[in-house]
Amino acid sequence: MHALGLHAASKADPSIPVCETCHGPGSAHARDPQQAGLIIGYTRTSGTPIAVQTKTCLTCHAGGARDHWLGSIHQRNELSCSDCHNPMAKFSGDGLLARRSIDETCAQCHKDVRVQFDRRSHMPLPEGKMSCVDCHNPHGSLTEPLLKTNTVNETCYQCHAEKRGPFLFEHAPVRDNCLTCHTPHGSNQHALLVAPVPFLCQQCHAQTGHPNELQTPNSLGNGRHPDERLMGRACLTCHAQIHGSNAPSGPKFHE
Repeated sequence: MHALGLHAASKADPSIPVCETCHGPGSAHARDPQQAGLIIGYTRTSGTPIAVQTKTCLTCHAGGARDHWLGSIHQRNELSCSDCHNPMAKFSGDGLLARRSIDETCAQCHKDVRVQFDRRSHMPLPEGKMSCVDCHNPHGSLTEPLLKTNTVNETCYQCHAEKRGPFLFEHAPVRDNCLTCHTPHGSNQHALLVAPVPFLCQQCHAQTGHPNELQTPNSLGNGRHPDERLMGRACLTCHAQIHGSNAPSGPKFHE
């Protein structure tokens, strides 16, 4: 896209200094090409401050998705536009990314998150059914994790609308934050859970008596005291509508 624009401008008026649109005056650089910092460069070793690099890009690319770039976590960590984009080459299908895809570009820094997608239960990012920017705006947002919505729950509801409600009987931690029970990228537990049921449920429901007796590995099928509440779907066998219910039996989130 950049090449098309520069060629069109040069063809319309050969006197237009198309390269200098992004790189600034180049006479000093032409006299001493090996000296760093004589033009605006877009690499870490160019000698150009990161703030100058991003300000130059935002001269054309201001507004829209970049409204909240200033003050964002990426801006505060001094990321340059060229850390994620390469305006002089075509490595990706669109976006002039520095890698072949959005996910590979993000994984340059977020290796710990990328590994989470290899766990047993994960968002369908490795399968190509979604990408990082379905949930995040890398150019800045009003939230610390750069979410495209104002809250975690609003982000989840974009796909999981059936969990939004309204419900006559609500489960308090569900309404508070989906991340109370789920991890957003990948988990070795069923349904992206942070811990297996019933142990997850017992983090809150810890009092004695049914259904909250503490379950241990001895309660598994091969243990000394097998308990059906630890096998199968555990608590969810009976309390199936755990995200909320409009059924008459809703206070207990039964089927």
